[in-house]
Amino acid sequence: MLKELSSVEGLAWIRLHYAYPHKFPMDILDAINDSPKVCKYLDIPLQHASDSVLFRMKRQITKKETETLVKTIREKVPGIAIRTTFLVGFPGETEEEFQELMDFVREMRLDRVGVFKYSHEEDTSAHALEDDVPEEIKEERAAAIMSLQEGISLEKNQTKIGKTFKVLIDRKEGGYYYGRTEFDSPEVDNEVLINAGEHYLRVGDFADIKIIEAEEHDLYGTFVG
Repeated sequence: MLKELSSVEGLAWIRLHYAYPHKFPMDILDAINDSPKVCKYLDIPLQHASDSVLFRMKRQITKKETETLVKTIREKVPGIAIRTTFLVGFPGETEEEFQELMDFVREMRLDRVGVFKYSHEEDTSAHALEDDVPEEIKEERAAAIMSLQEGISLEKNQTKIGKTFKVLIDRKEGGYYYGRTEFDSPEVDNEVLINAGEHYLRVGDFADIKIIEAEEHDLYGTFVG
């Protein structure tokens, strides 16, 4: 599918979302490398990093297999941005299991991380389990993961200062143009802000932007071509 889409005229970027980690098809990585239209970006929902929690979630993958998968993806597609989501407060999640997840986030240094709190929903396989993690604990664990990731994101963003990226301009708002690189999905990832008082850009166009400042979730740049 990625190869066929790459041959379609008018498509500039193709971004792959929600690639299930269990039995991940490695030939996708070849498609990313072979086509300049396929973004070096992968959204892969890992959910957790404790084997016991992954088993209760019926994820059909272990922590070790997950680590190997992430390492292989990075080796085969150098510079790829990996986004994932984690779930905290799953029924039975202990403090020790949560700390396994924290250690995983710290060691893997993923590019983008989102966190959801477990919600007890009918007609799901987990509904038969007791929703025994208090809401305040879920809140604390979600905040802890995001705080840890913010530090990682800031460090990664600061390495982009001085580099020039191809940026798609999405909108103009409050004195800035807002755009994104191929490494950023709309609405959930970094945005690149360009001073609208210094440059004239068109929404929907691509522009070469040099990054001059970086925060945890935003980059600031100047137009160079």
